[in-house]
Amino acid sequence: MFDHVRLICFDLDDTLWPCAPVIRAAEQAWYDWLREHSPRLTARYDVEGLREQRMALARQQPHIAHDMTELRLRSLAPLLAADGYPAELAHAASDVFRAARNRVTPYDDVADGLNRLRRRFVLVSVTNGNSQIEHTPLHASFDISLTAAEVGAAKPDPAIFHAASERSGIALDGFLHVGDDPQRDVAAARRLGLSTVWVNRHDRPWPQALARADLEIVELSTLVEQLL
Repeated sequence: MFDHVRLICFDLDDTLWPCAPVIRAAEQAWYDWLREHSPRLTARYDVEGLREQRMALARQQPHIAHDMTELRLRSLAPLLAADGYPAELAHAASDVFRAARNRVTPYDDVADGLNRLRRRFVLVSVTNGNSQIEHTPLHASFDISLTAAEVGAAKPDPAIFHAASERSGIALDGFLHVGDDPQRDVAAARRLGLSTVWVNRHDRPWPQALARADLEIVELSTLVEQLL
């Protein structure tokens, strides 16, 4: 099934580690820092209120919606300024968020699986999020790492796959993409003719309107067994 594969793309959030607890912890660390350094701001906005400000800005400026770090900076800076704080505090707050955002815990099957696959395949991480793979426990697991912010568009836009092909020198027909999101990962990759693997760790139903992935797995070890 996968004899043509030379390069494997991996989504990150909810594919290689659980995302929700990381985001909750990062948001709380960010907000606690803001509460200490800009109490007038946090007297007006709770965490949810600041998130609503970001989402409103994303709707107003869709050209930056793919860049979550820039979106957080641009939404926070004017709010800080309105309360008499230097807008530069937004950058310091962003550093706090990103440090916490990188404190991920990969699923138990991931580190060994990636290590084994990398002996034979080029491995590329591709993410819509703003984790920094080089600052996570998987920092040595990939040959290339790409983000939506870097390539200028978020999946399901194909830009990140084309960028992976350009950076690696491997044509898309040699790709296999592995991800948890039926639309942003599987359907997006299939539209380019890529082979696909759906990581379904929580027994979710597949959307009936979409063509299924070539392979569905619960753990990365299943893919390793198929490929090696």
